[in-house]
Amino acid sequence: MVEDKIDDNEVDQWGELPGVLQQKTMEYSIQSKRSLRARYSYGIIFLITNLIAWFIRDYGERALPLLHYSKACGNGGSECSHTMGVLRVSLGCFIFFLIMFLTTCFTSKLYDISNVWHSGWWILKFVMLIILMVIPFFIPSDYIQLYGEFARVGAGVFLILQLISVIEFITWWNNYWMPDERKKQSCSLGLFMSTICYIASICGIVVMYVLYASKTSCILNIFFISWTAILLVVMMAVSLHSKVNRGLLSSGIMASYVVFLCWSAIRSEPATQKCSSQQQNSAHGGWTTVIGFLIAICAIVMATFSTGIDSQTFQFRKDKVQSDDDVPYKYGFFHLVFSLGAMYFAMLFISWNLDGLPRKWSIDVGWASTWVKIVNEWFAATIYLWKLIFPVVRQTKVMDHEEPEQEMDNSTSV
Repeated sequence: MVEDKIDDNEVDQWGELPGVLQQKTMEYSIQSKRSLRARYSYGIIFLITNLIAWFIRDYGERALPLLHYSKACGNGGSECSHTMGVLRVSLGCFIFFLIMFLTTCFTSKLYDISNVWHSGWWILKFVMLIILMVIPFFIPSDYIQLYGEFARVGAGVFLILQLISVIEFITWWNNYWMPDERKKQSCSLGLFMSTICYIASICGIVVMYVLYASKTSCILNIFFISWTAILLVVMMAVSLHSKVNRGLLSSGIMASYVVFLCWSAIRSEPATQKCSSQQQNSAHGGWTTVIGFLIAICAIVMATFSTGIDSQTFQFRKDKVQSDDDVPYKYGFFHLVFSLGAMYFAMLFISWNLDGLPRKWSIDVGWASTWVKIVNEWFAATIYLWKLIFPVVRQTKVMDHEEPEQEMDNSTSV
C-alpha cells in the first residue's frame, strides 16, 4: 500500500511537470517580448535627445534664459548653446547609456534582476535621464571641451562598428540570395539585383562627375569620384577572381554603399559656386533644408539602432545554441553602441569641429565632415577586400605548410 501511494505521488508530479514547463515557457516568452519592445523605447529616448541637442544648438541662447544664471554657461549663456550646448547634451546622453551598459552587460538570462531593470522601471530611468541631462550644464567648459576630444574618438569607434555591421549584412544578404544548394532558383534573382546595384553605382558616378566635378578646377572632387570608381573596379575584380569566387551580388551592394559614402562626403563640403550645384541656404534654411535635416536625424537614430541590435556580428562564438531563458539580444552591447552613438551625433551636429559655430538647420557640413566620410569610405572598401582575400591567404598558408609534411612522409616511406 505504501509503495502504491509513492508511485501515485510520483505519477502526479510527473504529470504536473509539463504544465509547469509550459507556464515557464510562456513567462519567458512574455519577458522576451517585453525586452524586444524596450529597444524601441531606448530608440525614442535617443531620438528625443537628438532633437534636444539640435534645439539647444540653434535656439538655446534665446529660448532658454535660465541658462544665463549658470556660471558654467558664461556671459549670456553662450557656453551652453551652439557647439558647447550640443556637447553638454551629448555628455548627459552618454552617461545615461554608459550606466545602462554597466548595469546590464552581464545579463544573460531572462530571470536575472538586471533584465527587469533593462525592460522596466521607466519612470526611474526617465528621472535619471533628466538629471543627467541637466548636470552637464553646470560643468565648467574646460571639462566639456575635454569630453569633446574624447567624443571624437568614440564617434570613430562607432563608425568602425557600423561599417563592420553593414559589411556583415551585405555578406549575409549575398549568402541568402545565392546559396549553393538552390543556385538554380535564386541565381537569376541575385544576378538581377547585382545588375541593378552596378547600374545604380555607375549612374551615381556619372551624376557626381556632372554635378560636382564639371570643371577642371575641382581637383579634389575629381580625385574623390575617380578613386571611388577605381575601388568599384577593384572590388568587382577581386570578387570574381577564381580563388575568391564570391559572385557579383556582394560586390554590387558594396559598390552602391561606397558610391553613397562618396556622394555624402561631397555633399558635406561647404557650398561654393565653383564645384557644387548647391547654393548657400539662408540662415533659417528653406523647406528642403528642414526636410533633409529631419531625415538626417532619423538616419542617425536608425544607424545607431541597427548597429546596437546586431550583437551577433561581434560575438567570438557564433555556434552557441539559444535557449528559451536566454536574453534575445546582448543588452550590454546595445547600450554601449548607444553611448558611442551619443558621441557620434554630437560630432555630426558640430561637423567634427569643436571651435566652430554651426549654421542653423545644418548637420555634418564642413571639410572635417567631408574627410571623415571619405576615410570611412576607403576603410569600408579595405575591410570588404580583406574579408574576401583573407580566407584565400589563410588557405594558401595551410596548403604550403602541409606540402613539406607530405614530402617528408613520402621520403620516410621510401
